[in-house]
Amino acid sequence: MYERLIAVRRSLTEAPADEIVERLGEALTKAYGITGTDLLQVDYRIAALLPLSGDDAVTTPGAPGWRSFDHQAEVLHDGVLHLPVTMRGDRIGVLRLQPVPDDPQLRGELAEIATLLGHELAAVRASTDRYTVAARTRRLTLAAEMQWELLPGRSRCRSSFSLAGQLEPAYAVRGDSFDWADDGHRLWLATVNGMGDGVTAATLTALAIQALRNARRAGLSLADQATLADQAVYSHHRGVQHLETLLLELDLATGRVLAVDAGSPRILLLREGGVVEQRLDAQFPLGMFDGTIYHTQSFDLAVGDRLFIVSDGIFDAAATNLRYGESALERFVRRTRPLAPLEAVRSLLGDLRAFVAGDLVDDAVAVCLDWTGPAH
Repeated sequence: MYERLIAVRRSLTEAPADEIVERLGEALTKAYGITGTDLLQVDYRIAALLPLSGDDAVTTPGAPGWRSFDHQAEVLHDGVLHLPVTMRGDRIGVLRLQPVPDDPQLRGELAEIATLLGHELAAVRASTDRYTVAARTRRLTLAAEMQWELLPGRSRCRSSFSLAGQLEPAYAVRGDSFDWADDGHRLWLATVNGMGDGVTAATLTALAIQALRNARRAGLSLADQATLADQAVYSHHRGVQHLETLLLELDLATGRVLAVDAGSPRILLLREGGVVEQRLDAQFPLGMFDGTIYHTQSFDLAVGDRLFIVSDGIFDAAATNLRYGESALERFVRRTRPLAPLEAVRSLLGDLRAFVAGDLVDDAVAVCLDWTGPAH
């Protein structure tokens, strides 16, 4: 067992960045007799699984690949094994293998190898474009390219929380974004409702996100993080451009949340089947005025609570003269309870695209956060 895993691990770590999957396939043939190896990456809209081999995209809900991706589990169908490729909760796609060993222990080893593949793909992302390009169904706009490169990932899991975020329109997003980080004791989450169009909007958001990261990494309090970012944006744009931003800091041991609402996206709290809006005192958007001082507020989460954070692109989505509206959104949030956060945001935005019969006109960001209990 260990010799097989060591040999496969070596093939992954020693492979050229753009040949990881091919070298993995060669190692799996030698160690497990597998002759068919393919990586299916999830696309930017979370609407298709795109094979690296160039085969047809998997878009049918309930297909074996999607079941493996959604449930993060082994799926065996017609002699083909599908295994989730995930790195610390960030879902990259699915590894498709055939023929399949009958021995459950061997399939368990293959599941471990799929996880190793996820870590290797994350490690080489900055040194090759092959996997990034293969995960697209069409070209991104320049603004969207900037926004996706800015993100910390699309999902994240620890024993005390799980969360996911998504941008729309995925291939042409402009100013909306999100950011997060954790240190095992606290989780920081920023959601930005950007201003403007195209590269101008993306540049403004990038400035704010990097200023927030700089302040957070310097150990500043949440209120001071907002103040520093506000000064950075104002000094560059003199109040002509600004951003609505929500900053949260979750204590992973207690569920206590500190918040700075700088003209923020909205928070919907799902607790025991009921949905309420978590209202905060709105403060000025970042960069609107010189010398704004920000203050934190707080609220408490109970174990099992879910937060949905959404920008006005979701509330204001329209088809003809209709509005998506708060009541429809609250009904949807209630229906997401059985879904993992990434499935929940994907379902929300898919529902929204169906409502407007196409891509969104305005930017939208949705982030879903579950607090699953105290961190140990």
